[in-house]
Amino acid sequence: MTDETFELIKKTTELQGTSGFEHNVRDFMREEMDGLVDSIEMDGLGGIFGIKQAADKNAPVLMIAAHMDEVGFMVSSITKKGLIKVLPMGGWNPYVVSAQRFTLQTKKGNYPLISSSIPPHLLKGQKKETLSVDSILFDGGFESKEEAEEYGVRPGDAIVPAVETIQMANKKTIAGKAWDNRYGVTLVLELLKKLENETLPFTLIAGANVQEEVGLRGTKGAVRKFNPDAFIAVDCSPANDLNGDKEAFGRLGDGFLLRIQDPGMILSKEMKDYLIDTAETHDIPYQYFVSKGGTDAVAAHQLNEGIPSAVIGVPARYIHTHQSLFRIDDYEAAREMVYQVVQSFDQSVLDTLKKF
Repeated sequence: MTDETFELIKKTTELQGTSGFEHNVRDFMREEMDGLVDSIEMDGLGGIFGIKQAADKNAPVLMIAAHMDEVGFMVSSITKKGLIKVLPMGGWNPYVVSAQRFTLQTKKGNYPLISSSIPPHLLKGQKKETLSVDSILFDGGFESKEEAEEYGVRPGDAIVPAVETIQMANKKTIAGKAWDNRYGVTLVLELLKKLENETLPFTLIAGANVQEEVGLRGTKGAVRKFNPDAFIAVDCSPANDLNGDKEAFGRLGDGFLLRIQDPGMILSKEMKDYLIDTAETHDIPYQYFVSKGGTDAVAAHQLNEGIPSAVIGVPARYIHTHQSLFRIDDYEAAREMVYQVVQSFDQSVLDTLKKF
């Protein structure tokens, strides 16, 4: 891993942008893509994409899409004592929410928040109850609802985890928030940088969608706008390797994830053969992955007349929390895989993907 790659990972993961509030991430991507592509365009919901236009207007179109949003919360109401009730934005395990630092984003500024917890001293003798996100209050230190409102706090404001991204002792592993899916954001930016002076036999549309964590919403508008012939999602998935099971799906250090099935998409035989041949030709480590959750490829492959789609992913431990942990070599394998797909994709590949 180069210093430049780590610094980019640190920047993208520390950016704060939950679903519907991706402004910081979008602004950063626009700045980084400027000068690397022929044009930068947005869809109506706020997804942003860099376009490398083929000379032939009839050339195929390949879309490579991350998603910008991370899991977070939204203010639903303020109590009389100035504490904040929230709605989850994306999937949260309620048992990892308490006693963490967040940033409250308001029209008057950003403020620190702490998610409430009950000290063990006050739990003695109490009956245990099932915890839900709805029961966790967020504390900004305000003394009353009126004081919170004076600082600009309103229902609908975004609440995002506040975390520093760090390298672990062996320098092979990184810990930080939002690798789901700043992995994809990082990869897209590094890909476009590498392709800056290359001419492609197809039009490349590479960027990031919004609102993936709340129902794969952003990709629907983006796909309809750009009308790609093929679609590759670059997304992060949960690792399940803590007990050392070599048969488990999502193992850190075993290469990129080749997602063959999830509740919303089955990888086609033609796409699977193409991706495996590409990976093995270039000695890129990969592992098969089956998921209980979906990605933007679920929405994309069903749009228009049906779009050949796939996911090139990476695993991370503890996603949808404050601290995800991931391996840099898995990222590098995924980055190389996407680059080799771009190098090989053309009309003949598209015809093969559709040969049925």
